[in-house]
Amino acid sequence: MKITELFPDVITEDIKCEFKGALNSKNPVIWAKMIVSFANNNGGILLVGVSNDGEAFGIDIDEIEKTKKLVAQISDQNISPPVKLRYMIRNVDADAERFVLAISVAPSELIVRYSEGDFNNSVVVKNAGNSTSSTQEAGASLSKRQPGADNETSDVRYNETEWTNYAALCRAYRKDSSAPTLKELQNAEIVTEDGYAKTGFLIFQDGYDGDETLICCRLWRGKTKIGDVLDSKRFKGSLPDVFQKTLVFIERNIKTGWKKAQNGGREAIRSYPKEALREALATAIAHRDYSIAGTQVDVDIYSDRIDIVSPGSWLPPKMQEKHPRGSIPPVDRNMIVAACLNVANLMEPGVSGFQAIIDSYKGYNDNKQPGVLLLPGLLNLRLFDLLFQEEAPSEELTDKEKVIWLLKESPMPVKDLQAATRFKSRSRFLTEILNPLIEKGVVYREGNPKSPTAVIKLKKKGKE
Repeated sequence: MKITELFPDVITEDIKCEFKGALNSKNPVIWAKMIVSFANNNGGILLVGVSNDGEAFGIDIDEIEKTKKLVAQISDQNISPPVKLRYMIRNVDADAERFVLAISVAPSELIVRYSEGDFNNSVVVKNAGNSTSSTQEAGASLSKRQPGADNETSDVRYNETEWTNYAALCRAYRKDSSAPTLKELQNAEIVTEDGYAKTGFLIFQDGYDGDETLICCRLWRGKTKIGDVLDSKRFKGSLPDVFQKTLVFIERNIKTGWKKAQNGGREAIRSYPKEALREALATAIAHRDYSIAGTQVDVDIYSDRIDIVSPGSWLPPKMQEKHPRGSIPPVDRNMIVAACLNVANLMEPGVSGFQAIIDSYKGYNDNKQPGVLLLPGLLNLRLFDLLFQEEAPSEELTDKEKVIWLLKESPMPVKDLQAATRFKSRSRFLTEILNPLIEKGVVYREGNPKSPTAVIKLKKKGKE
């Protein structure tokens, strides 16, 4: 099959398109620089499972998952700032066993570089048929680098009447319930000796209306984003106000209460320790990459966990190895934002915020311990619901019954349902399990029928 049958707009390799049979994991530099070059131009698409002459032979679904993980790993470790990637797959055979993976790269507002070490960085641009390192002049003209929330001195004089939200935040969390003095702010280098606010302090100012502080909160029905959104809010403005409103949203959507203690009194029961929620949100804000436009901190509450995702990797590339629990070092991406949170007693100087989260989960089982997921250009802090109890399906369930049981929790992609059964062949799973359930009206499909990522949902009144 020719690639034009799957992507009519693609005729041959050019400045916006490249074919790859597979992505080499041992020598990723060629295809990684291709991604960088697309981002530094007007975007592009990398088609995997396609020969140089445009023959779409495809790769299987397991290889697609491995390829996506490889791209995520290399993007996170070697490409800076992060590029926006979108994946799409299309089957090349009637049984939908083999697919072409399309990796779409969006153009970047910033200059993107490929790094092979601390002192070996290159800017790559795409020419017709190849990618080349950019000249200094071309690199300088690629884009407008946006300033982040940092340690620059602004032209705004500090006046405590214009930072009342920040003072209220400090009173809420400082042990002595006091507002910070000018001297404290100067000692922390948040305000200069001659009274000017640092640029990072401006997002804490009353009336701030930039998009950099945006936090999007969602409550999901099940364990994935496929299910219904039961509650959602978007907060932006003065960062202290956004911080407090986000905590209120979380508190109203998690389980809290009281139970009788053995001594006859009462003790609180909570899905999540208060300290963990506060530390996780403060950490996401402190380590966010404010130079990436059009992004936000995401707070997603699922039935079994909360994911707080912040733009920007936590650790520098050479430290991306998996760290044992409790060994992640403190790294301040934004000195002034972190200093503001330190003064408010929401973070401790020189202490990893994740360590404080771990301390609040002491005494709980390993499967409830919090985690850090380092995604391409993203930091995901994951907290588990201490009150959530998984109801395992009976071992006596048939594959059809197991599929229905899984869908009662939340909708799922075809490939995930298949993985939960004994079927290795997608075509057999469809023929013997899924298609009969669809024909009987028990479940229904959303998406391309030939795609393994099509979502299967349980009909509310459907019965087998």
